[in-house]
Amino acid sequence: MRVMVVSDSLPERNGVGAYYVDLLDQLREYAFEAELLCPRAEKWRFRFPLPGDSTQHIYWPSPTRFARRMRRLQPQVIIVATPGPFGMMGARWARKLRVPLLVGFHTHYAGVTDLYQKSVLKYLSRGYFRYVDRMLFKYADRVLANSDDMLKLADQLGGKNLERIGTLLPSAVLKTPIQPHRGIIKRVLFAGRLAPEKRIRHVLETAEKLSDIDFAIAGDGPLRNEVQAVSRQLPNLECLGWLSREDLLIQMDASDALVMPSTLESFGNVALEAMARARIAVVTDTCGIVNWPELSDHLIKFPLEESLTDVLQKLRNRPPEQIQARSEKACQAARELNRTSLQHWMQLLRTQTQ
Repeated sequence: MRVMVVSDSLPERNGVGAYYVDLLDQLREYAFEAELLCPRAEKWRFRFPLPGDSTQHIYWPSPTRFARRMRRLQPQVIIVATPGPFGMMGARWARKLRVPLLVGFHTHYAGVTDLYQKSVLKYLSRGYFRYVDRMLFKYADRVLANSDDMLKLADQLGGKNLERIGTLLPSAVLKTPIQPHRGIIKRVLFAGRLAPEKRIRHVLETAEKLSDIDFAIAGDGPLRNEVQAVSRQLPNLECLGWLSREDLLIQMDASDALVMPSTLESFGNVALEAMARARIAVVTDTCGIVNWPELSDHLIKFPLEESLTDVLQKLRNRPPEQIQARSEKACQAARELNRTSLQHWMQLLRTQTQ
């Protein structure tokens, strides 16, 4: 079966880019001919910064290259992952080829831009993303999201045939031997965009208060300079910059817990990866991953009003055997979700052509 995923995100650069790389890797093991059509950063002429985050760009696709890829694969299903120029062109090709269109609603870009812009660009960006989301939903045969909150939002924006879909894990996370949890909390990792909605400043404050715990921050974003400046002042804080998936796996295995104190997180792929590596995932109850009952009981959840410092203090005071038992159950739950999510995806894709 031939599937084309169209995305404006660079492969593995953010959660959306990583999601579909992982999905396609696993689909290919089951006789799917699956391709990802997305921008590549090298020598790209037509691009401009994502509103509010100059470390990421929106790329303008080449119609000629786009047509060449589509005609070569002749997809039976097209999945549009993002509401940018690539996504819009992917939806157009679905209509042109008369094949089913699935739209993945993974990030509420209109909501994210609200956190950044203080000028007229804020309203233009918000208006654009809302318009494109509605347009994509209008033509989609099915709208997919990986949290209940995103499904509710898609419904408000006019989405039809809504369906919650699970998240896949990277092949390296699944296949690399697991290093068992040591039962203590001595090193904490944050991995993600260095941006306001991730509450990265809350992580910096926690590192200052808990000087006997080592903190590592991996990622890039608009708050990068601030993170680097604080890391030069705190001996227990290391700024790793943006990491490849392979290097992130190494850092995750070297840590005891991963923290995700976000105010806005449609799911939280990296928390699932931490669980699959038998690491403790500490997340706010606003993250989409807590909507999955099979995962929720194995997470350390806390409200936005509670201090991350207090959460980590309580966690490290737990008996080592209790921490180890939680990490093992989290690992089993994450890998089971990967299995059921892959089955769900394969069934969903196959039914589109029946």
